[in-house]
Amino acid sequence: MSAGYSSVRTPPTAQIASTHHGLAAERVSWDIDGRLILDDVSVLAPPGAVTGLLGPNGSGKSTLLRVLAGVQQAGQAASPSGPAAQPAPGPATTFDGADLRALPRRERARVLALVEQDAGTDLPLSVLDAVLLGRIPHRSLLAGDSDADRAAARTALVAAGAQELADREVGTLSGGERQRVHMARALAQQPRLILLDEPTNHLDIAAQLHAMRVLRDLAADGVTVVAALHDLNLAASTCDHLVLLDGGQVVAAGPVGEVLVPAVLEPVYGVRVDVLTHPRTGRPVLSFERS
Repeated sequence: MSAGYSSVRTPPTAQIASTHHGLAAERVSWDIDGRLILDDVSVLAPPGAVTGLLGPNGSGKSTLLRVLAGVQQAGQAASPSGPAAQPAPGPATTFDGADLRALPRRERARVLALVEQDAGTDLPLSVLDAVLLGRIPHRSLLAGDSDADRAAARTALVAAGAQELADREVGTLSGGERQRVHMARALAQQPRLILLDEPTNHLDIAAQLHAMRVLRDLAADGVTVVAALHDLNLAASTCDHLVLLDGGQVVAAGPVGEVLVPAVLEPVYGVRVDVLTHPRTGRPVLSFERS
């Protein structure tokens, strides 16, 4: 069995990663026990935009986000039972031209926030204390929570629609409530790049729309947003740029109107796709049938 590893390999002619503003990764690969999960994936996410990461189950969306965030790194086994991984050659993913993997952990946490699916904690934390964890990169190691930290955390709770949960224990929350708290923690971190894995998971329709509005507001403030999404209609209504994965490879990337078309989607999802136009927004609305 071979170890899991991530690699970002840059060919001699590729200079995008060092000059692109926003997020850029070149030829990312990740393998677990000899099974290739990501195969030569290159990604650009423009600054001040919402980039949707799409693809069926098992296409590599969650793994790609974790590699981009540095959670799964070269030299780290992909599973606890696996042997040590081999070092990955090449430069790391870059943001605004800076090598994210080379940044010290606290500095990287001031740049980047990751919101994972169903990220839980066994610690008996209040929601406010959980959100305050997002302030750790912005204070000295020995300092406690300042008034400014608490104000930032409460502002983040309001933005995430979770202000009424502030005094609850995290362990008592429903899945949807936890999802809003995870979002609030990331907002309190005040990142310039935010990566989200299914940010609408467990949320009802109103909460889904609120979460996507939060992402639009972040992008309007200049934050680079990358969100893995299952709901193609949410992606159609919210995103500026899309990356479509299938079998660990990028099969399409570009503006919404170029990716969300039948010729691209039908081979990936194995369904018939009809694309309509929303009467108010002019954005695509997708309808699906079994093929």
